[in-house]
Parts: sequence; C-alpha cells; structure tokens
Amino acid sequence: MARLNETHDPALRSWVESANSADADFPVQNLPFAAFRRAGTGEPFRIGVAIGDQVLDVAAAFAAGVLAEAQPGSHAAQAAAACSQPALNGLMALGPAAWSGLRLALSRALRHGAVGTGEIRSRLVAQSAVEHALPAEIGDYTDFYTSIHHATNVGKLFRPDNPLLPNYKWVPIGYHGRTSSIGVSGQVFARPHGQVLVAGETAPTVRPSARLDYELELGVFIGTGNAAGQSIAIDDAEGHVFGVTLLNDWSARDVQSWEYQPLGPFLSKNFATTISPWVVTLEALAPYRTQWIRAAGDPQPLPYLDSAVNRAEGAFDIQLEAWIETAVMRAGRRQSALLSRSSFRHAYWTFAQMVAHHTINGCNLRPGDLLGTGTQSGPTPEQVGSLLELTAGGKTPIALPAGESRTFLEDGDSIVLRAWCERTGAARIGLGEARGTVAPPRSRQG
Repeated sequence: MARLNETHDPALRSWVESANSADADFPVQNLPFAAFRRAGTGEPFRIGVAIGDQVLDVAAAFAAGVLAEAQPGSHAAQAAAACSQPALNGLMALGPAAWSGLRLALSRALRHGAVGTGEIRSRLVAQSAVEHALPAEIGDYTDFYTSIHHATNVGKLFRPDNPLLPNYKWVPIGYHGRTSSIGVSGQVFARPHGQVLVAGETAPTVRPSARLDYELELGVFIGTGNAAGQSIAIDDAEGHVFGVTLLNDWSARDVQSWEYQPLGPFLSKNFATTISPWVVTLEALAPYRTQWIRAAGDPQPLPYLDSAVNRAEGAFDIQLEAWIETAVMRAGRRQSALLSRSSFRHAYWTFAQMVAHHTINGCNLRPGDLLGTGTQSGPTPEQVGSLLELTAGGKTPIALPAGESRTFLEDGDSIVLRAWCERTGAARIGLGEARGTVAPPRSRQG
C-alpha cells in the first residue's frame, strides 16, 4: 500500500496559482492523469496531468528536459516516456515504482521553488481549451455491488420478502459489463429501448425505458495485471490498482426488473456508462485511508479476503455527490440541484477485496481493466445513490427548483457526479466530475 511521502505535504504550494485555492480539485498534492488534446485541433491524444485549472503535457515536459527527477534509465523517465501514448495503458503496465517515481518528478517540477518553471509553463494547456478521450483502452469492465445499504434498499423494492440474499455478506458480488458503451464525461446517449413488463399486463412489450436512473459510483483502474491461473493476494492487491475515477452506470430500472433474474443485469445497464476523464492515483489518496470495519454480528471475511492491513487502512473516505441539471434549468441558467451525497467509507467491500476476489479463480486482469464499485449509498435516506432509492421505486417524486419534480430521468436531463477528499491536516483531493446527458430515444430498427 502507498504510504505518505513528501508529495502529500499539505504545506506544498504550486507556482500554478489556481492550484492553491482552498477548494481546488487539483492541487499539487493530487496530480491526476487523463488523455487530452487541444479542443478542435485533431491532434493526437496524449497523457496530461491536472494542476489547478491547467493540464501539463507530460511527454512534452519530459522531452524538454524540465522534469529534473526523470533521469535516463530511472523509473520516472520510463513512466514519463509512456505518457506520449494516447491512453494510460502503457503507464499502467509499468507498476507502482514507475507511477510513484513520475508523481515525485511532477510534484517537484510543479511546486514553488522549482527550477525551469518558464520552460514547463509553455507545456501547460488550460483545461477549458482541451477535450478528452477515455483515459485508458478498457479491455474488460466488471461492476461490483459493494454498498450493503444500496443492496438492501434495492432488494426491498425488488424482493420485499428477501431483500438481501444470503451470499452478499460472503461474496463481493459483481457482473461483467460492456466496454463499448463506456464514454468520457460529456457523454450524450439516447434513451434505451428494451423489453418491459408493465404492471397488470401478461406479456412484455418493447418500448423506450420510462424508468431511467443514474448510479453514483467509483471506478477502479487496474494497473499491472496477473497471469492467467494466478490469484492476487489481498495484501498485494492494491499494488495492481493504478487509480480511481468517477463512474455513472446508467440503469433502465423497468428493463432491469424484468430481466435481472436469474443471471442479473444485461440490457438494463449496457447502453451507457459515463466516467470522469481524470484518474486519481491510489498514492494521492493515501491521506484519506481509514479503517475497514465489519460489524461484529456479520460473518467475517474468508481468509483470502481478510488481512490486518486491509482492516487497518483498506477503506477510503471519498465524498461523493450527484447533481441534476434539467433542460428547464439550463434554459433559465439556473444552478443544478443536489440529489444525494455519500461517502465510499460506507462500502461493505474494499478495493483490495474486489481485486482479490476477482482473481481467486485465476482470472487474469490486464492494464486498463475497469472495476466499478456499484452504487454508493450510505446508511441514511439522504445518502442514497440512485433515483430508485430516492423515490422509493418511483412512488415518491422528489421536488426540484422552479416547480419541477422527478421520479426517474427525463429527456434532456444531465447528471453530474463529483467527488473529493477533505480533512484537517491534509490537502483537498478532487476527482473532477462525470457528466452525462439523456437524449430522446432513437427510432427503433427492426
């Protein structure tokens, strides 16, 4: 596990002044990665690091010789060279020593007192002037179900007599999703069609989903993989995690309720998934580690999912928010409305447990694979991470500004997810935002 080092010092300040604001997502203690290019140019995508309201072109800075720590043959140099690629997979494959070495080199180049700031300044691009691709080529996507509060809430709606299935407290439940429909923040997607069994009818019909929902999640990007047939031990698992992003796994709840038994979600979730362009390294999140606690009355994890280190600091206190921006709000230039707020510290399973369980059967993970945490609902009603929960399955509409209300999402609605870590004695670390917008359904073919 990454421990605290000089890059986490809360007293550090950057010569990029926008990074020093108290509410900045991207101070010098963060340095998240993304794939970017100047908007509208057709330039090749390459890897950048966020600092304040700017993006540093890492490969360009390295080629100019302004990353003093990235000496030839060093881990930092190897990592910086990989940032000339259009996605993070090459960097992800290099492993923790390379990631940490590059992070240190970037930190020393971007903090107050750095040498050659004029040269590196010319390699900065305003975030307002860039566009993003997916941060990695995602080979496989697995979505977990790590919030027991969400699992219980949804279970009560779908299976009121048996809300939490008996395997939940033993197994980190997950399903394999679809990579082709994962999009970066700004994604616009058409309302999906699907089979729906309307209440009171005896046969399903194909129609646009009327119960479209968001899911407030984190995404976990795998760095180094494992060979087929070799499992990853829980205390080694975080060494295989490159970083964390925001993730919205949109859901068609009416399609889901008809199809989910016996094999779980399928068309109800594979039409769109939106992630943030920014990947925050696990090392940057080190100040926000916290204890992972399993309630005394619950079954304790099987040995492959348990360790003293995971219990001591395997959880992370990452604050999560979901906001809605309707077409009426945009037309009237009104502020978006907060729907829910929670924290990943409430999760029933940790990142390390997700990786250890995913590979216990010998499944081989690869650089750029994406794991979703599942909807992150907390223990109180205002901490739920979906409209399904907020509206009690559509029975209780929620009031929005300007007289609007919602049970589920309407065409033109945008959902914006945000996340950050903050506490006294540590620098604020933000994950940026993941924005997605629902467009009207397309004409169905066939």
